[in-house]
Amino acid sequence: MSDITVGLDSFSFESGLSESETAFLYLKARYNALMLCACAHAAFFVKLNHAVRLRVLKGLGSLRSKVSCLHLSADGGILKVGVLGGGRIGKQLTKVLLQFTNLHPGNLKVSSRRPETLDDLKILGVECFYDNRHLAAWADVLFLCCLPSHLSRVCAEIQPELSQSCIVYSFVSAVPVPRLKQLLGHSSILRPEYTIIEGGSGNVWEQVSDVIASLKDPLVVEATCPLRQTGGISVDRKWFAAVLYSVLNVCSHMNVDSQQSLNIINELLIKQSPAQNKSEGTFLFTTQNFVNATFASTLSEDE
Repeated sequence: MSDITVGLDSFSFESGLSESETAFLYLKARYNALMLCACAHAAFFVKLNHAVRLRVLKGLGSLRSKVSCLHLSADGGILKVGVLGGGRIGKQLTKVLLQFTNLHPGNLKVSSRRPETLDDLKILGVECFYDNRHLAAWADVLFLCCLPSHLSRVCAEIQPELSQSCIVYSFVSAVPVPRLKQLLGHSSILRPEYTIIEGGSGNVWEQVSDVIASLKDPLVVEATCPLRQTGGISVDRKWFAAVLYSVLNVCSHMNVDSQQSLNIINELLIKQSPAQNKSEGTFLFTTQNFVNATFASTLSEDE
């Protein structure tokens, strides 16, 4: 369906603003930047965890024989992702995960107080309902996309249902990880913290409208890179470290030893990276990157 307002400037959002209001248009670009970066980083996290599980479950020689039979379930061990909250962020995140992570719609579920408003997701094959407890008990990764005012009630609902291996990824603003740990009685929690870089080049975000289309634009994808801090926005480096530790925890829950876990991370993040500069040598993660040298020396290949 074509947009009949294209080219009609009088119908644009900006045309209705006063001169004093126009000065705040930069906030729209900031909102676009935060939305796109949050969705892009979440998609990276899911895609990485999905790839790790597949790599473990599908082989790597004798590695498969070490995997707990509990993980070889009827669904093939494929990552199950739950989105708690069907508002703007929850809907955009769900669409991004379907588009960019190769997750089957059957491995993605949404719990919302108003599932009747999610017909566009249901058409894509995503199961939408209102049962936060069921979602928390089912998911391997649970995204919190609810309002901050609802968080205490939601956490009280889902706390008894969370498995030890479930990773909670929070989109809830203004609620830090220590507080989330208290509310959920759970330690496996990720929450990215974003910073606006004053004077940074935020022009890339000004014309952003559709999230899916924007994340197919190479310039936008480059601006979302969490390690480059471009486009006027950056994410706390601790987020990337937390992502790596979450991957190690996934491997640990699947009874994969420390060295094999490192091999999987290096294979997925380093050896396949097109940005790897061979002239500078090849960096590989070692045990010392995650624990101190004294403890690392006590680990055997079966730990």
